Amino acid sequence: MAEGEDMQTFTSIMDALVRISTSMKNMEKELLCPVCQEMYKQPLVLPCTHNVCQACAREVLGQQGYIGHGGDPSSEPTSPASTPSTRSPRLSRRTLPKPDRLDRLLKSGFGTYPGRKRGALHPQVIMFPCPACQGDVELGERGLAGLFRNLTLERVVERYRQSVSVGGAILCQLCKPPPLEATKGCTECRATFCNECFKLFHPWGTQKAQHEPTLPTLSFRPKGLMCPDHKEEVTHYCKTCQRLVCQLCRVRRTHSGHKITPVLSAYQALKDKLTKSLTYILGNQDTVQTQICELEEAVRHTEVSGQQAKEEVSQLVRGLGAVLEEKRASLLQAIEECQQERLARLSAQIQEHRSLLDGSGLVGYAQEVLKETDQPCFVQAAKQLHNRIARATEALQTFRPAASSSFRHCQLDVGREMKLLTELNFLRVPEAPVIDTQRTFAYDQIFLCWRLPPHSPPAWHYTVEFRRTDVPAQPGPTRWQRREEVRGTSALLENPDTGSVYVLRVRGCNKAGYGEYSEDVHLHTPPAPGIQKLARRGGACLQSQLLGRLRQ
Repeated sequence: MAEGEDMQTFTSIMDALVRISTSMKNMEKELLCPVCQEMYKQPLVLPCTHNVCQACAREVLGQQGYIGHGGDPSSEPTSPASTPSTRSPRLSRRTLPKPDRLDRLLKSGFGTYPGRKRGALHPQVIMFPCPACQGDVELGERGLAGLFRNLTLERVVERYRQSVSVGGAILCQLCKPPPLEATKGCTECRATFCNECFKLFHPWGTQKAQHEPTLPTLSFRPKGLMCPDHKEEVTHYCKTCQRLVCQLCRVRRTHSGHKITPVLSAYQALKDKLTKSLTYILGNQDTVQTQICELEEAVRHTEVSGQQAKEEVSQLVRGLGAVLEEKRASLLQAIEECQQERLARLSAQIQEHRSLLDGSGLVGYAQEVLKETDQPCFVQAAKQLHNRIARATEALQTFRPAASSSFRHCQLDVGREMKLLTELNFLRVPEAPVIDTQRTFAYDQIFLCWRLPPHSPPAWHYTVEFRRTDVPAQPGPTRWQRREEVRGTSALLENPDTGSVYVLRVRGCNKAGYGEYSEDVHLHTPPAPGIQKLARRGGACLQSQLLGRLRQ
């Protein structure tokens, strides 16, 4: 019995460790710098609210030609460990911005290059290509020195490293290789030391001897968040600029007339909002999981639908190819028949002309007939021969080939077809219809008329939606009354409520699906029944005209 309880306890502990490990592993994606793809080290907050390591940001600016603008935003002491031999190896593996973006920034007049005048009237504005949002953000004149460090993100990274033991033990940054395990850290020196190195770099009788040792860490932070402009502790938050400010920033002209609150108020408001949002998310985990299942089903459906679409397109294109092949065979057969007919006629003409040669069939036969001395017999034979000779003589005098050798009449004009094939594309949904306000009326009945834009794909039918706007709004989504599958470009809505305001809209549909809605049009029906009776008498002609338009 006890063994079963122990096994159950062990299983629950292992499950908890697995959940914690999975949670930590998932959180690691939020702690990676978009440039070096390693955990943040001294992250800076860009104006676009994304983060980037300070060393990565300095190197990116250096690649763009900005020299002297990668200053330390916190103006902290220089670490004795920041030598070329102890710099992080990740600097050589950073992903640099795209060349076209760098060229665009450099050609826009930024950076240091020969011929640039110093002390120009217009100060240099530094642009930074954010690797997260792929946008160019403006850093101002001071560059990185005007940015805040994200100390909260540093603390999260440090807690994460400690929880999952990333990188193993922290080593001394001042030891000669191989370095020993660090036992102390110094916030003033911004370095980790073993016992011997700490004594060496903090000798007795010097100012450094007064430095208080701390636990070894990979990230040294200032005690508080300092204003990058005045090196004063930030105490207020400017809602207009959405930026933390110090006491000196408040009295400067930069924030004159801005809405500034104490940092405590901003802290409490943001913390309450974040807590509320996080509580809502954690309280709706079933909804999140349901939506994940829906998205996964959408992925599967997208894969199947995409494959079906590919097969349909391939089948249609093969059908076009079959029609073209059939047409090609038909045209070639027509050319072949025409060619054989002409060759036969030309061959017959050649035979006729060859018979006119000396010693050939017709000429030789005529020469032999001329030797006949019996007059009756000569006349009988020469009569038929003379007709043949006469036709041959006429053909000789008016010679022309019996058939043309040109096949120009068999040339194809495929310009229109080539244009159609070039313009062959996927069917698009109809564009938003345009309401014809000149032909749209609201009376005893509502007559709505519209048209499609000139270059819009055709619509097979339309959907007309309408609702009253002068009634109290009901909880939930707005409900529209709908008229489905309307043929033509007009619709008649009968028996509307009197003295009411209606809003109407319409959209087209074809094989590709439904298009966008038209702009809403508001129509007012006649107010009172008594007035409406008089209006009906005077408007009978108008109603008949509207019905006549619909019948047309």
